[in-house]
Amino acid sequence: MRTLSEIDTTVKRASKAMGFSWGIAEEIGKNIRLLELFGLPGVKNLNQYFKDYKRKQFQKISLISKLNESIKIPYCPIIFGTNFIDQCTILEESIDIEIKNIAYPLLFLPFASRASEIVGKRIFLKIDEKEYLLNFNLSILSNHLNSIINENAKLISLKFLDNNNSFTDNEWQEIYKLSEDTFVEETDSLKQTGAGAGLTDND
Repeated sequence: MRTLSEIDTTVKRASKAMGFSWGIAEEIGKNIRLLELFGLPGVKNLNQYFKDYKRKQFQKISLISKLNESIKIPYCPIIFGTNFIDQCTILEESIDIEIKNIAYPLLFLPFASRASEIVGKRIFLKIDEKEYLLNFNLSILSNHLNSIINENAKLISLKFLDNNNSFTDNEWQEIYKLSEDTFVEETDSLKQTGAGAGLTDND
């Protein structure tokens, strides 16, 4: 089995060989490592993407907005993702973002996962009918984890989720009250033996 480090390094070098700058090649290496870590077919999709990359000349985009649509040529997932992660702190104000017609959408997924960590919010991502919940770049929950190649997505919808507790204030108070049973009442004896006690000030 290939190690994650080996995957990262080899993908980075292959990306550079395809004509990407070392900076973007490093981003691709991190992303494929991340996909494989989460059990998603990163190498498989990237390999097919490279076969199509120069032949199809995917559409590039620099400024991402709330609605993004490429009429004829699908967006390049690498260039789209690179600019998305650079602009994510601004884009989160839009809350909902749509991307119509993007090639190899799984390759965009790790960019969104890393953006979730940057903005400190979960991101709900839907690629056609496939749903993904991105949790601060720590985990990806999905209703679709098959090892397939998806060459094109008609629509990606992305939503930045507000940070809310999964419990009520009453439930929190109940668990907090229980935790109070471990609190130790402070006494004069504890004050004398606590941290810093008994130190002499020689100044």
